[in-house]
Amino acid sequence: MHAMTHPIATEPGVASYQLSAFHYGGGGKKAYIQAALHADEVPAMLVAHVLRRELDRLDAEGRIRGEIVLVPAANPVGLSQVVHGAPFGRFDLGTGINFNRAFRHVAEELKATLAGRLGADAAANVATIRSEARAAVARWEPADHVELLKKTLLGMAIDADIVLDLHCDNEALLHLYTGSAHAGTVEPLAALLGARVLLLSDASGGEPFDEACSRLWWDLAAHFGPDTPVPPACAAITVELRGEMDVRYDLAERDARALLHFLAREGILDLPPADLPAPLCEATPLAGVERLDAPQSGVLVFLKALGEHVAAGEAVADIVNPVTGHTATVRASRDGLLFASTAHRHLLRGMHICKIAGATPFRSGSLLSQ
Repeated sequence: MHAMTHPIATEPGVASYQLSAFHYGGGGKKAYIQAALHADEVPAMLVAHVLRRELDRLDAEGRIRGEIVLVPAANPVGLSQVVHGAPFGRFDLGTGINFNRAFRHVAEELKATLAGRLGADAAANVATIRSEARAAVARWEPADHVELLKKTLLGMAIDADIVLDLHCDNEALLHLYTGSAHAGTVEPLAALLGARVLLLSDASGGEPFDEACSRLWWDLAAHFGPDTPVPPACAAITVELRGEMDVRYDLAERDARALLHFLAREGILDLPPADLPAPLCEATPLAGVERLDAPQSGVLVFLKALGEHVAAGEAVADIVNPVTGHTATVRASRDGLLFASTAHRHLLRGMHICKIAGATPFRSGSLLSQ
């Protein structure tokens, strides 16, 4: 293993940051793993801590067959942000931009630079595309230190076969996001993790990190057509490790073990084969997720719990205005599984209440919450 330190924002007289990455192995398939791009997603960092310990051991034993890059705290900028004593890592305080949005999507640039350079050999096409993708990210001229952070992260991940972006939600069951083309690859990981929801999309909106790594492959495949084979060569997966308060050693050990066995199934680690548990969910479209919001200000009282199936028209929560006494009941419009919710119990009108995963797509446009 060798460690690398990347300086972020090094101008004299202003705050500076460091990003640390740990590199294992070399050659063969590549996996990139990062934790807590939204910096206050603490469960992800604890899982990365366990992963580093186990990867150190496997490295010493000569059991890393490919290449693994681990970034255990992917957002030193957000980790330094505190507002009135509370960590604030989802948005950059300088711009208000979500740290997991506005990553550079290099597909448009590659359509030009790859013209006339791809052929009938899929493996050769993959190698050429990865080389050009690395070059495109290197040409990115960041406007500020947050863009420099994004460029640094994307530069380490853009040529990976597997990308694991470890997050958590406010309150949630363990769930995953990935591209539709990778459902078959990711289903074993969902089973190993005991995920309750696996959400699929080809373009969720906002240019998040995972799609900056994976979406370019099917965009290029569509552009160059069937006579030029471009496989979906990067399976990028966002792993939502339950809720913000689910910071426990037993959960972190379990999750890290599942991730390592997934990498072993992908040929990157040498581990004894693990039995694949029965899956707890089937893949469903991200466009089938219903988000419920508060119709008025007041106290949030859940009538359904995380993990419950909700029928269309069924009451999910009440919003009780303590001043007027008026209670607004919020109902699901579609069947689905209640898998994520806010941790706040007093909401203003329009604030997020929960998300319900349904089997039928009904939304379009930007599919991710801010």
